[in-house]
Amino acid sequence: MRRELRQRLGELPDQPGIYIFKGEVGEALYVGKAKSLRRRAASYRVRAEDPRIALMLQDAADIEFVVTDSEAEALLLENNWIKRRQPRFNIRLRDDKTYPYLKLTLADGHPRLAFTRRIRRDGAEYYGPYLPAGLARKAIKLTQKLFGIRVCRIEIDGSLPRPCLYHDMKRCLGPCVDGLTTDEAYAEAVEKARLFLAGRNDELLRDLRGRMRTEATRLEFETAARLRDTMQEIASISQRRKLSSDRGEDVDIFGVHVRGDNAAVVVLVMRGGQVLDRRELFWEGVSKITAERLLSELLPQLYDRTTLIPREIHLPAPIEGEQALVEWLSERRESKVYLRMPSRGPKAERVALANRNARMAFRRRFRGAAAAGEASEALRTALDLEEPPRRIEGFDISTFGGSETVASLVVWSDGRMVKKEYRSFNIRGLAQADDFASIRQAVERRYRRRLKEVGEMPDLILIDGGRGQLNAALEALAELGVDETPVVGLAKREEEIYIPVRPAPLRLKRNHAGLRVLQQVRDEAHRFAVSRHRRRRSRRTLQSRFDDLRGIGPQRRKLLVRRFGSYTGVTRASEEELREVLGAKLGRSVYSSVRGRDGAS
Repeated sequence: MRRELRQRLGELPDQPGIYIFKGEVGEALYVGKAKSLRRRAASYRVRAEDPRIALMLQDAADIEFVVTDSEAEALLLENNWIKRRQPRFNIRLRDDKTYPYLKLTLADGHPRLAFTRRIRRDGAEYYGPYLPAGLARKAIKLTQKLFGIRVCRIEIDGSLPRPCLYHDMKRCLGPCVDGLTTDEAYAEAVEKARLFLAGRNDELLRDLRGRMRTEATRLEFETAARLRDTMQEIASISQRRKLSSDRGEDVDIFGVHVRGDNAAVVVLVMRGGQVLDRRELFWEGVSKITAERLLSELLPQLYDRTTLIPREIHLPAPIEGEQALVEWLSERRESKVYLRMPSRGPKAERVALANRNARMAFRRRFRGAAAAGEASEALRTALDLEEPPRRIEGFDISTFGGSETVASLVVWSDGRMVKKEYRSFNIRGLAQADDFASIRQAVERRYRRRLKEVGEMPDLILIDGGRGQLNAALEALAELGVDETPVVGLAKREEEIYIPVRPAPLRLKRNHAGLRVLQQVRDEAHRFAVSRHRRRRSRRTLQSRFDDLRGIGPQRRKLLVRRFGSYTGVTRASEEELREVLGAKLGRSVYSSVRGRDGAS
């Protein structure tokens, strides 16, 4: 640790707050919270046991701090700073699953309600997640029915001549048409919708009951009756909707499995005494970390994303800053929240079940990654590479009699074929079949564009073929000024690997893990090239025969195919049938053309 940084650590006050380690150019490396900044600083002045923190201290050049009134405030401030600055040494929430939420666009003059799976910092309020997703759709319809909140995306300025069907169905107050409602009435409806969606139904019912009595006193019995019906429906929903229940059996049960630099967390979501959902979260390459540290950094981020906070949270390990987290969660829920680490009984059995789920999720997620890591390391050794290749791009050529030549590109990344990144190239400007020139053109076009758009190369390029194809690829890369990316060729017959710096091809054992990866990429590139070539050839064959017919463009071609199935079907059609589809003059012309050309009777 640098002397200046050690001195700055000694200057931190004995108060709660957050601290921010910064790098050479002022970027945030790590944000933490503490009940006492001074005592926490003392822990960094000795050797850090966490490898991730030790690595961070090597890069740290300075530290800043912000004092708060309490540890709970520090927790909230830390969470906000992590989201905004995204320090690379903090564990950030990553979720493989996107959950449905309801979004109330409070930044709009007349807020609307929308279904979404993304939470953004856009001034809107988000409610959820809804489990299962169908509950979110039902909640939108119910909110429309009870309060008349709009769901449309149009700009509201009151200038429309008439409202939409939702207003006629009494599902929207109609702010789009001047005179149907007032800004005050719509704002009042929005406030009631906020209470309803947040599950604060007791407060909402008290307000509605007071308004109903006021309206009845004023002899506005129809309005009072509508308020009474609304109260009855909300009360009924409060009794049967599990997600907003205040009963003690609303519990989130956490399970954790950590091995090496990877981790899996499973959350069993129990509502009304039943497990309604199972969330999985994964971390890759976070450096060695304990379950305690992982949960300490995960929980504030996780519950900052939802308004549905359970009464109890069951954990498999203690966390740092437990009291501050409890205060913050209780404030957000507006009732007491309990963090428990059960050691026996049914609650402990549920935590054990969550841990087993986390262990199985870990195996399912990282089994392929582990095998890919072994194969990459085997390739690094066999090919004498500086680093194990995590991304391999493979090329192949497909042609038929020298026509319609197609090159394919496939991508292998961390043990998986990434099909969304596959590309194909129609080879242009060649008078005859030339595999070498085709490879040169495909490689040049691929990496000219990738360097321009992405600015980085793969870890390894694989060419289907021998020395000639390999040299063609090397020539294309040399024209682009790329000479550091490893390139190899894999010949099919003997499974020989051609390497630029070796005069003789390399032969690996048939069961070599690295060879199997190369074969997988090569075979997939061949399959993709053949499929693309067949598609192009069949399309070209169909189009060329129809294109020879005068007066037949794309639209009339579709009419003919729809009626007769194919070009052959057209040749078998009678003149009357063609005239029905194309008209008298063109039908007669096409009939004469196909009969004369194909010799059909």
